[in-house]
Amino acid sequence: MKNRKEISWALYDWANSAFATTIMAGFFPIFFKKYWSLESDVTESTFHLGLANGFAGLIIAIMAPILGAIADKGGHKMKFLMFFTYLGILASLSLSLVSQGLWPFAIIIYILGNIGFSGANIFYDSLIVWICDSDKRDQLSSLGFSLGYLGGGLLFALNVAMTLYPQTFFLTDSTQAVKVSFVMVGVWWAIFSLPLMFEFKDPEKIKVSTLDSIRLGIREIMETLGHIKAQKNIALFLIGYWFYIDAVDTIIRMAVDYGMALGFESNSLIIALLITQFVGFPATLLYGYLGNKIGTKNGIYLAILVYITGTIAASRMESVMEFYILAGIIGLVQGGIQALSRSYYSRIIPSDKSAEFFGFYNMLGKFAVVIGPFLMGGVAKLTGNPRYSILSLVILLVAGGLILTQVKEKRAL
Repeated sequence: MKNRKEISWALYDWANSAFATTIMAGFFPIFFKKYWSLESDVTESTFHLGLANGFAGLIIAIMAPILGAIADKGGHKMKFLMFFTYLGILASLSLSLVSQGLWPFAIIIYILGNIGFSGANIFYDSLIVWICDSDKRDQLSSLGFSLGYLGGGLLFALNVAMTLYPQTFFLTDSTQAVKVSFVMVGVWWAIFSLPLMFEFKDPEKIKVSTLDSIRLGIREIMETLGHIKAQKNIALFLIGYWFYIDAVDTIIRMAVDYGMALGFESNSLIIALLITQFVGFPATLLYGYLGNKIGTKNGIYLAILVYITGTIAASRMESVMEFYILAGIIGLVQGGIQALSRSYYSRIIPSDKSAEFFGFYNMLGKFAVVIGPFLMGGVAKLTGNPRYSILSLVILLVAGGLILTQVKEKRAL
């Protein structure tokens, strides 16, 4: 039986996954091309969107370890979490106000939304060490991810129905439906974040001011770099994690693009995305129990093996039905590998510097989003065959798994 703190923590994943699913993975890329960049060349709009994703990722990658160090020094975790959450919510709502053709404004708001989403996750992830002992973190981490899949999937399914049948929802057309969807994401995120905001508070007596915590945090970041270099175990995990999560994040971001390159229709790809979401809910929840039974590291190995097998199969698929099957298979382990990686990392880092070390953890995740798509794009351009591009991700998965074999589950002091 989960207590109130555990439930409110996990529920935040339900809240912010609306942004990740409906906006990031679903409607923003399509709406950006068909509405905000209507008169632009297709390749030009792709270039602009790529810059936006890369720039947002780079900002968070640079900020993440610094923000984590500041929060740990000053005791301002919840203040920072609330600030970035509200930034993401405001950006989601603001997207509905951007008129046709104004792609620069859409890009700026989208970048701010990404910063809000990712920045809040730094502090959200670090809270797990406040909530429960290490032996319960596999299940709690999995609960969070599974609720994220369910919540994000439910809202996205409703939003898709709104765009397909706008009159049924008393809307004039699909354009209005998408704009209303952006508003719904902001409202959804705001409402379901409330339990976390009410349940968790920063210490009432904070000895260090915000300004002093910034100074101390920047100094601390240099010390942490030294700690990671000295802690071979943590360094090895972060390197291995970077490789395999690079492949995982690339598949999440590039799966629709790959399907389009093979000639599949966009509606079919949206269905595949929904399959992954709804399979991911129960599968991620069960994966936490599996991690307890076979060991957290073994659970990560199993997920990597499934990804390798699925990637090889994807390079040979010919039909939409095969795409659906692979979407379901990936849904079985996508949340699991993320959840177990987070809980495993929480066991080997110093507990009194959790936000700081999770800052580096999130930083690597953001850099992975940059390198993976570049690898796929480079291979596709060199070979002229998108099938080879998806196959290239096997290299990252194998490298990550091999490095992980050298990591031992022991907490750093």
